[in-house]
Formats: sequence, C-alpha cells, structure tokens
Amino acid sequence: MAQAVVQTIRRDPQLFIWILFPIITVMILTGVLRHYVTVLIASTPKKLDLLSLREQRSLQRGITFRTNAAVISDAAFQARKNTLVSAFQSGAYLKNPDAKGQPPANPMTDPAAMEGMMGMMKGNMTMIVPQTLIMGWINAFFSGFVVLKLPFPITPKFKQMLQAGVATRDLDARWVSSISLYFICLFGLQTVFIYLLGSDNAASQMAQQQMGGPPPGANMMGPGADPDKMFQGEAENIEVMAHEYILDGVEDRLLQSVKA
Repeated sequence: MAQAVVQTIRRDPQLFIWILFPIITVMILTGVLRHYVTVLIASTPKKLDLLSLREQRSLQRGITFRTNAAVISDAAFQARKNTLVSAFQSGAYLKNPDAKGQPPANPMTDPAAMEGMMGMMKGNMTMIVPQTLIMGWINAFFSGFVVLKLPFPITPKFKQMLQAGVATRDLDARWVSSISLYFICLFGLQTVFIYLLGSDNAASQMAQQQMGGPPPGANMMGPGADPDKMFQGEAENIEVMAHEYILDGVEDRLLQSVKA
C-alpha cells in the first residue's frame, strides 16, 4: 500500500520571531486598545421605560421560543405558540398601539435615534480604522510568506482561504500564509480577549458582527425600525415552524443504547 507523500518546506526559524509573533502580538494589543477606546467613547446608556423594555423583551421571547422549542413537550409548545402568535398579531406588546400600521418615525428628527446612530458610527470607526492599518502593514511587509502549517488535515477547498497572497498551485492546503494568518487571528482570538477583558468586551463583539451575528444584548429595534412589522414577521416564523420534541421515545433510545 502506497503511503501519501508528506510535503516538507524548509522555513527560516526567524519567521516565527519576525512575522508570526509580531502579527499575533499586534492583533492582541489592537483588540485590547479597541476595547478601551470603545469604552471611552461610548455614551452613557439611557434607561428604557417599561413599555419599551416590554416591547424588546417580547420580541426576544419569540426568538428564544423558536430556538429552544425542541426541549418542551407538544402541549406546552402549542400553548406557547398560540399565545405568542395571537399577541404578536394583535399588537399587544407594542409600545404605541395607536401607531400600528403607520410608517416609522424619521430617525433624523429623534434625538435618541440620532445618538444611537452616532454610537454605531463610532463603533464602526473603531473597527474599520485598525483593520485597515493592520491589513496595509501586513501587505507591505509580510506579503508572500508562508508562516505555519496546520497540525490536522484539511480539504483543498480551504486552500484559497488559508493561502491568500501565495499563488502556488501545488502547495499543501495546510500551509498558512501571513495574510491568512491575520484573518485567523481576527476570528480566533475571542477566547484570549475574553480571558483578558471579560466576556462582555468590544473586541469579541466586533468579531461577532463581522460573522453576521449581533452581540449579546443588542437592541434589535434600532432607529427607523417598525416594531409592528417585526412582530408580524416573528408571528409568521412561529406559525410555520415544525416542532419535534427531543425527549420523544427517549426511554426506547436509552434501552437500545444500553443493550448495544
């Protein structure tokens, strides 16, 4: 039986000192700096009134219900489904029921909405400016270097993602270029930031936003949003969802696993 040929590349040991270590160090220090800059420029959050808080929490309740519906029985699922759908469609949780069906207010005329938009702009600036500078720095000084090899096998589909800036067709997909190392650190240092800065830090929230997910505790009803349309859309999502109780037949599955 023929053995697979192991591709070996002779790398200068100085690559770790002058490329790998500086990139990782700069990424960590930039994340820490971005966290403290975000804390300094963040405006003091205003306390929500009871109706606004109920409106937000009710919509979040519907999303949480859809996400964790598998852990409740069919009867409990049907009861919660009927209650939430009827409440969302009737507008029972709206802050201003009289404004139902009307277009949302212009956020430019609302001081609170303008302040929220300015806060979002500040957060985007603290994310875009450091990334642009670091990406330019890596492209200028470290472009074209292969810095490390992953210790586990991967498919060739990851080659384009892990070897950006290295146009070599026959290179093993496990080798990582310096530019790709930047993106790996961008999304892979969240555990380091949580250890250094805590779970609720700006560095991890920026990475979550780039991956398409809102940070924990984010307000889904931003400036210009129509709460009634959001409730109606969530009611439709709950109505069409299929429910499967995760504990159905658990006794039989347990006995089969014990017998096996």
